Amino acid sequence: MQLFALGLNHHTAPLAIRERVAFQPERLDQALHDLARADSVREAAILSTCNRTELYFAAEQPQHAADWLARFHRLQLTEVSPYLYAYPQRDAIRHVFRVASGLDSMVIGEPQILGQVKDAARFAEEAGTMGVLLHKLFQNTFAVAKEVRSTTAIGANTVSMAAAAVHLTERIFERVSDQHVLFIGAGEMIELCAAHFGGAKPKSMTVANRTEERAQALAARFGASTMRIDQIGEALPRFDVVVSCTAAPLPIVGLGMVERAVKARRHRPMVMVDLAVPRDIEPEISELDDIFLYTVDDLAQVVEAGMESRQQAVIEAEQIIDTRVDGFLHWMSARDTVPVIRSLREHAEGLRQAELERAMRLLAKGEDPQRVLEALSHGLTNKLMHGPTRFLNQAEGEHKAEAGRVVRELFNLSRDHH
Repeated sequence: MQLFALGLNHHTAPLAIRERVAFQPERLDQALHDLARADSVREAAILSTCNRTELYFAAEQPQHAADWLARFHRLQLTEVSPYLYAYPQRDAIRHVFRVASGLDSMVIGEPQILGQVKDAARFAEEAGTMGVLLHKLFQNTFAVAKEVRSTTAIGANTVSMAAAAVHLTERIFERVSDQHVLFIGAGEMIELCAAHFGGAKPKSMTVANRTEERAQALAARFGASTMRIDQIGEALPRFDVVVSCTAAPLPIVGLGMVERAVKARRHRPMVMVDLAVPRDIEPEISELDDIFLYTVDDLAQVVEAGMESRQQAVIEAEQIIDTRVDGFLHWMSARDTVPVIRSLREHAEGLRQAELERAMRLLAKGEDPQRVLEALSHGLTNKLMHGPTRFLNQAEGEHKAEAGRVVRELFNLSRDHH
């Protein structure tokens, strides 16, 4: 039995693919039972978030789980296999530790993922698909994540453009939770920003995009509403924060539009973040009194400052994880040798009992105790030496030297015993 992690995430698969293999919470129980019945899969847990779908399981090999994943979602394996990764034991353990510690997230060090991994463990526990191995793996995972959080600065710094956008907004408005936010565009950058602003729980979020469908898909994930791009002008006064990132060749938000909005807002301040290249928001807007306009370059400075201390934190976190992976593998290998140790002891105990009974019988017959003790020690030694001696005598060819090395190591013999 080996531990495996198999799945796909935002590094390996686009959103369109991630959506197709995501598990709805209400189907998780059925999915876990189904997976644990798949060929050779013994224990199983499923982690499914907007950024990843991963199976953690104990099996002899990972192929059955990949087949099962495609089958469960009514897909051909060929449709998902280009995006899948399958990590064998050591890599799987390391991967789970990194995921829970926030090292594999879109936003490094974000804390939500730990809660999601805990949910995955709880679902597996409730479904009865968690065995000794996964139970121990998750116990260790939570301990590692806690250690990374408490001893490194992994979650402390602003290291993405999206986090920087929130950070700069908080300089103007004390609390994002009192603000109404408009996102223009629906690409990856806006997706990241929506995740970040969503974490600060604003009063409302709205997505405006050229294609309605993309806007709705994104809005649904974050509990936002949508609007058409041509409605921005009239709706602009309602928003305190505007974040824009589209591929439009010309600005979408013009000076006149914003001047009207400022008037309608009675000069309440407004934060505008333009992440587009070329720009979505006319640069002259920055000269208006109540508008705080930030561009990609402004955000880059905030990110730069957070990056250095964060890289150090990542190095420290990876060191903690490597040490903990070794510890977990040591536990696993020790667990594998327990049955061997037990049967070796039972075998020796059986020999001892037999020799002892023989000696007792001889003593009862009145034999000389000195000679009975001699016979007992000879008998016990011969029986214990029988296995290793036969092992050495039966070894042939190149195995002879290896057999000698094993026995020497086993009995701690030095080379000069001839």
